[in-house]
Amino acid sequence: MSEILTDRLDSVLLITINRAAKKNAINTEMYIALCAALKEAVDDFGIRAVILTGSAGVLTAGNDIKDFAQNIPEDSSAPGFQFIKALHNFPKPLIAAVEGKAIGIGTTALLHCDLVYASDSAEFCMPFVTLGLVPEAGSSFLLPMRIGHNKAAEILLTGRTFSAGEALVMGIVNEIAINPLESALAAAKVISGQPPQAVINTKALMKSGTFNQVEAIMEAEGEMFRMALQTEEAQAAFAKFLGF
Repeated sequence: MSEILTDRLDSVLLITINRAAKKNAINTEMYIALCAALKEAVDDFGIRAVILTGSAGVLTAGNDIKDFAQNIPEDSSAPGFQFIKALHNFPKPLIAAVEGKAIGIGTTALLHCDLVYASDSAEFCMPFVTLGLVPEAGSSFLLPMRIGHNKAAEILLTGRTFSAGEALVMGIVNEIAINPLESALAAAKVISGQPPQAVINTKALMKSGTFNQVEAIMEAEGEMFRMALQTEEAQAAFAKFLGF
């Protein structure tokens, strides 16, 4: 079975991260499939909204660290960086339904989503510093912009986990739902009934003030991220994580 599932539900494309045995940790091939799914949604005007979710009660445990250590990205063409770019450039409404853990890219991707629904059990974490790395996906800019510098510093510099309740208060989550996917589908249905070009144009306008700035920050993060991967600090953190 594919580790990235796509289901067309009328005018909504549902993308499901489906690697339950690894808590939906994302490897290189999965990033390629995620990029392909987003491109499908961009190219098909009949798709009016996209929902991103995970199987088995987990969004994602983040990068597959073993795969990542074996396939260290050399430049911005690496699939993981291409996925981040695809999120930033995605022109249509992007909605997330989150249950369980949302680690690393599982949280930073939410900063690019237009609506986020989470279960009460959802847990969020961006442990980049803990792994000897720096934030990615523009999160070093988007998170402070969303929640303020002091709170963002607390989360990014400690790498601590925070709850769905905290995420709601911080504005990362729109609503804590009993069934996040049902709530996401309901929102997607409403949005899909709106004039589609007006929806696309409105999203573009909302992002226009910071679009180029976020893009530049993502480039800087990517360069520093790739440099950090080569350091003894990061290699030691990875080895500790993998139990070596």
